[in-house]
Amino acid sequence: MQELISLFNEYGISINHTTSLVAILGIIILTAVVVHFILHRIVLRAFEKRAAASSHLWLQIITQNKLFQRLAFMLQGIIVQLQCVLWLHKDSETAVIIVTIAQLWIMLYALLSFFSLLDVIYQLSVKYPVASHLPLKGIIQGVKLLSAIVVGILMISLLIGKSPAILISGLGAMAAVLMLVFKDPILGLVAGIQLSANNMLRLGDWLEMPKYGADGAVTDIGLTTVKVRNWDNTITTIPTYSLVSDAFKNWSGMSQSGGRRIKRSINIDTASIHFLSPQQEQKLIRSRLLKPYLEERRKEINAWNHGQNDEGINQRRLTNIGTFRVYLTEYLRNHPRIRKDMTLMVRQLEPGVSGLPVEIYAFTNTVVWLEYEAIQSDIFDHILAIIDEFDLRIHQSPTGYDVRSGLGGTRQAPEAG
Repeated sequence: MQELISLFNEYGISINHTTSLVAILGIIILTAVVVHFILHRIVLRAFEKRAAASSHLWLQIITQNKLFQRLAFMLQGIIVQLQCVLWLHKDSETAVIIVTIAQLWIMLYALLSFFSLLDVIYQLSVKYPVASHLPLKGIIQGVKLLSAIVVGILMISLLIGKSPAILISGLGAMAAVLMLVFKDPILGLVAGIQLSANNMLRLGDWLEMPKYGADGAVTDIGLTTVKVRNWDNTITTIPTYSLVSDAFKNWSGMSQSGGRRIKRSINIDTASIHFLSPQQEQKLIRSRLLKPYLEERRKEINAWNHGQNDEGINQRRLTNIGTFRVYLTEYLRNHPRIRKDMTLMVRQLEPGVSGLPVEIYAFTNTVVWLEYEAIQSDIFDHILAIIDEFDLRIHQSPTGYDVRSGLGGTRQAPEAG
């Protein structure tokens, strides 16, 4: 300021301290306005137009997250601070106030610029297959939280004129309170790192967690919550740390394998199970799927019975349930939508009051839900329709129609007249 007064005095212009202060503030404000106009009206507008017309994705992402705009504001604060140091006496009250405001401005927009940079990195990373499924959002949110705390401490120390080390040392006494306040973000940050390091969950995975009513695709993995879009299009929000502390089912392995399991059983009425008669064998041997089996088994059984030289109940004979199980196995092996390189079997489960369960255990060659359900329905449509050919019956509880039939049929309609 003294240099400015001397400069005016050389030209014969007498000014006092107040006039020189107003002139300096006018220069600082004018410079700030000119710099703002150049940066925001000329430079940034030209960059935004180029980014909009460019095919480069990174230019568009930078523009959307206002990275350069926030850097420009930070640069304006730096210029104001340099002008104060240049024109004003460093110990003057005006200089202290303006420099403090400028430094707070610089720290604020430095933090916002860092946030924008992290957003740019995140949006670019999800475009690549390697990083698109990692829970990076939660980690980035954690970094943002830590950065905001550090910058907040620096800003407070600047306002009170104390060293940041004093504030940081004072935080030790408030550790319990801070742990309570930031419990969810801290647990979420730890959980996000564990999920990423152990490859437990990715965006797009099919997650099933009955405790929270979640059964659908993961759409967002944040610092404190994970969002799941259920198959009925409802949204379930799960605490991130619960994915580490509780059990959940991730169906991504099924999707990656390319085959989805069919594991369903039908209950056979045990009263319909019996040995095959020669007439039934002749009828079933016409089936292309059963002919090799029946011919081989007939030779094996005849040889065994002849060697035992025994008649009656000790003789070996084919059963309709066993032949039916072999038919289902061959039917699945010849089905074009069933994978042959994965487990495929038809087995009997423990019989109970609902009959004898016969379970189909196989894998389809698709993981698409609609196609999977269509294949499964087609298989069981055929099973329910073909079972009568083996003289077997499906077990089911009696209906009203069954009761009326057992009592002699439906009621007769009254005669007219």
